[in-house]
Amino acid sequence: MFDQREKIALFIDGANLYATSRALGFDIDYKRLLLHFQKKAYLLRAYYYTALVEDQEYSSIRPLIDWLDYNGYRVVTKPAKEFTDSTGRRKIKGNMDIELTIEALELVNHVDHYVIFSGDGDFRTLVEALQRKGRKVSIVSTLASQPPMIADDLRRQADNFVDLMSLKSEIGRDPSERPPRRIESPADEDDL
Repeated sequence: MFDQREKIALFIDGANLYATSRALGFDIDYKRLLLHFQKKAYLLRAYYYTALVEDQEYSSIRPLIDWLDYNGYRVVTKPAKEFTDSTGRRKIKGNMDIELTIEALELVNHVDHYVIFSGDGDFRTLVEALQRKGRKVSIVSTLASQPPMIADDLRRQADNFVDLMSLKSEIGRDPSERPPRRIESPADEDDL
């Protein structure tokens, strides 16, 4: 599937990869993910796309974004949009499809093989455009979840489909490496 002489680029739809790994029951070790693909071919770039809610005092994704930014990833963010749906529920929308697509097309003269971490069927047109330019495209998502996290037409369009579950042992984070949650109880305050 990969050739050592190829220049590859990773395009990670952060929200989609998070949902997929969660559906499969494991966390991604992003350091191991980079190393895995560096062994496969010449890794030119690794992009991570995510939307951020800006008005929150603390975002749980901020430590990950900062770590990725300092450890070999190009992080692309934009503010998420907040709205109220027809039932009155607060919703947050932060689609990064256009940003990912434009950057992928801008690199077409420098990348031989694209690895896109998303099951979003909207990327089928991008995959088709890259293939017309003579580029290979691998899609990383899963069929192992119920329902599958990959759109059937995207999987069919790709040159290669890699089920994320098959990469678990290579790029999954050991559960023992997860920082322990700090649980505060009222008794903790009395001990001060």
